Amino acid sequence: MELSQRKKKVLRSVVDLYIRTAEPVGSKAVAELPDMNYSSATIRNEMADLTALGYLEQPHTSAGRVPSAAGYRMYVDELMADYRLSIDETRSINTAIEEKMQRVDKLVEKVAKLVSQATDLPAISAAARPGGACVKHYELILAGKGSIILVLMLTNDQVVNKLIKLPVELTESDLKLLSAVLNAAMADIPLEGLTHELMEKVTRSAGAASALVPVILDFTQETLKNQRGVNMAVAGQSRLLGLPEYRDVDKAQRVMESIDEEALSNLPAVMENSMGTKVIVGPENVSEELKDTSVVMTKFDIGDGMHGMIGVVGPTRMDYAKVTARLSYFAESLSKMFTKPESPQLPEPPAAGEHTE
Repeated sequence: MELSQRKKKVLRSVVDLYIRTAEPVGSKAVAELPDMNYSSATIRNEMADLTALGYLEQPHTSAGRVPSAAGYRMYVDELMADYRLSIDETRSINTAIEEKMQRVDKLVEKVAKLVSQATDLPAISAAARPGGACVKHYELILAGKGSIILVLMLTNDQVVNKLIKLPVELTESDLKLLSAVLNAAMADIPLEGLTHELMEKVTRSAGAASALVPVILDFTQETLKNQRGVNMAVAGQSRLLGLPEYRDVDKAQRVMESIDEEALSNLPAVMENSMGTKVIVGPENVSEELKDTSVVMTKFDIGDGMHGMIGVVGPTRMDYAKVTARLSYFAESLSKMFTKPESPQLPEPPAAGEHTE
């Protein structure tokens, strides 16, 4: 049964009051709310109907009502108002995350060295901040003949802008239409949601300013990527020189130059959401210099929406079972370390020849 707007308003008020007081809610308390313009008798009847429909429950005969599971579900799905964090709340959360990331950043290089020591291969270690920033609002400002200023206001309160040379003559009305389309279709969309299909949809609705859409999308994607801070360290590149595959000095040098923070930061496992181990074998690597090389990576949970990644780079004939087991051991230990209230010491590398499950 579809609830009337009045029933929904009464249900929302009952849930809000119960959340605040943890006491059964009576019709009189609901009627006294500033935005409630119904009589106590009307509210009492609506609460009786909501009880009969299963949205409210009456713990005792003479008591008020409390929300049922169905009532909470309706509240969460349709009725609850958006909660805006206060400045103090956002400052407190950001401070906590920054403190944790500073602690994580100090460990990244140490972890890379430990993993390299445990596997006798070049190792990668990374810590990634949450990639949750989105564009909150788009604004287009005509900046004289032949150019506009694109302004992006981000959900983390940063503002970035770009001067764009216009490929066609546009009016303020054209820009207002495009701004409205961008804010309707692309505001609050995460980086992963800014797809080619979305660009086509926006382009079809952009009117005379449609040629600007690809430029705006590219700048939006670049901006949001820059919000994803990935701290990465690489250790043990020289270990490749002891392997038969890299006795050719020129080949070894090319591979070692490819094993750096900038090149490896583009590896898929760094930014993927899924946990677990990923193996990139030889030709599957994007970099030409790594075509004869395999990369094994696994992720671990840091908490607070952050994740870490460890991995190794080596010949395609590497002992995948042993490497995977050792990386899994590190990942599990690191996850436990970061999710505990107190941080223990870094895990000791498994001894040579030791088998880990």
